[in-house]
Amino acid sequence: MRRAEVTLRAVHGKGVPVESASALIDGRIKELGDWRGKTLAKVRKIIHEADPEIVEEWKWVKPTTPGTPVWSHGGIVCTGETYKNIVKMTFAKGAALKDPSGLFNSSLDGNVRRAIDIHEGDKIDEAALRDLIRAAVALNLLKNPRKTAAVSSAPCKEQQRSFAESERPSASFAPKSKAKPRRASSKRVDN
Repeated sequence: MRRAEVTLRAVHGKGVPVESASALIDGRIKELGDWRGKTLAKVRKIIHEADPEIVEEWKWVKPTTPGTPVWSHGGIVCTGETYKNIVKMTFAKGAALKDPSGLFNSSLDGNVRRAIDIHEGDKIDEAALRDLIRAAVALNLLKNPRKTAAVSSAPCKEQQRSFAESERPSASFAPKSKAKPRRASSKRVDN
């Protein structure tokens, strides 16, 4: 399990070194101490099973919020937010992923993100979630080949196209095509 050291920005913009992001996530799970902590721990375990190379981060610390667990590989894969009644997994590029299992149940109207709201007592489809995480990582690496662990082994454009078109298993989530919006004509039509 790779663990990332994190630097939090203080209110005045100065970097303040703190314990590792993994330790902060451990602390958040322990602090919750209820079904939300158990759910966040389970989601975290599934994320690491899906991609052992994933990096844990702790982002968006503000005076009013303690921060958010973030999992990244070639870019943000997802976040793990906790609220009073839900544990929310937000996928940064979720709108570009197919979701045949119907895991996404929140933020469905946006053009970029999608989320999974997990309520107390909900059963997590672990296999489908692992597939979704792997697809999100693949999408990140496809769009950002320089962010792979070994830049020299990053796929060339032909390999990326081949992967995108033919090598993806049917259970994975290929990027959706986006229709371009129509623009209104500025020409007047006189009858």
